Amino acid sequence: MKKLFFALALAAVCLVSCKKEPESNLTLSGLDPANFVAEVDGAETGLYTLTNSNGMEVCITNFGGRIVSVMVPDRDSIMHDVVLGFDNIQDYMTIPSDFGATIGRYANRIANGRFTLDKQTYELPTNNNGHTLHGGPEGWQYKVFSVEDVSQNSLQLKYVSKDGEMGFPGEVTAYVFFTVTDRNSIIIDYMARTMAPTVINMTNHSYFNLSGDPSQPITDHLLYLNADQTTPVDEWLIPTGKIVKVADTPFDFRTPKPIGQDIDADNEQIRFGRGFDHNWILNTEGSLKKVAATLVCPKTGIELRVFTSEPGIQVYTGNFLDGTVAGKDSTAYQFRTAVCLETQHYPDSPNKPQFPSTELRPGTKFESSTVYRFGIF
Repeated sequence: MKKLFFALALAAVCLVSCKKEPESNLTLSGLDPANFVAEVDGAETGLYTLTNSNGMEVCITNFGGRIVSVMVPDRDSIMHDVVLGFDNIQDYMTIPSDFGATIGRYANRIANGRFTLDKQTYELPTNNNGHTLHGGPEGWQYKVFSVEDVSQNSLQLKYVSKDGEMGFPGEVTAYVFFTVTDRNSIIIDYMARTMAPTVINMTNHSYFNLSGDPSQPITDHLLYLNADQTTPVDEWLIPTGKIVKVADTPFDFRTPKPIGQDIDADNEQIRFGRGFDHNWILNTEGSLKKVAATLVCPKTGIELRVFTSEPGIQVYTGNFLDGTVAGKDSTAYQFRTAVCLETQHYPDSPNKPQFPSTELRPGTKFESSTVYRFGIF
């Protein structure tokens, strides 16, 4: 009897002590995919994790086609999350933001929420000082994209924008392809078709902080821009239509320099943007083989190189972050704690015939590619 009791007791101890702890479902960046499961207007949202053979991890939600986190190594091989965002779907749904979003139908600003196409004038809802910004108050950053395909290192999303959505003409079917390569690149390919003449301008709105600490400003980051010219703006950040050279101005980043070096210069354009929030005209001629921009964090040694088929890049230095929004790990996002590198056609192009056209017509296809390549400086 004693032997039987001992055997049962030993078995019980083994069951308790040998029981495996449940494996964590958290991503490398600490996100819980369960916190991204929701239903919005009858469509399901989720979190999708892409990786490469080097251990790089990119997490994306189909709500707004948003990049939620990007884990890359620093010079000491320590992994850092280098983009701002939220750690749950509810915050993305309820807190107005563009963190990591796929922007459409028209990235950046359209003056007075109005443009004319084929002699017909279209009125758009305004959401930025009387102008339309990033597709309006209900742009694509707040829409659920359908997941068309997903693998270990790629994700294909689709969104159908109805005719008249946010005032834009034509039903547009848009695709966004995210690919993480073994060169530690995030390749973003865009494609769209329309049922009627319209305008389109798509971009990704990731907020980068290569220190991996979003409580710290990015003013020490070194920025290089392959651009000789910019499109100056008025006090509402609408392009005037002029094109000016960057030489001998705070906007000259043709030689890498700290973002903070001239960010508070006594310059009217700087005052309008409260820092940098402007479009640079790239010298790259749409070539994905030519570097459009380079960003380096001296503290971590993490380098980001940008390649794009787009003619311009909007550099926004987080001038309107003010600590009122808390993101991942409850971090309050303060003034200038991130920089956006938004590859694009120029703002307000539908109203500026001298700018490269953003018109899209039936039977043609909108295509655009951008590469964010991470490395060590």
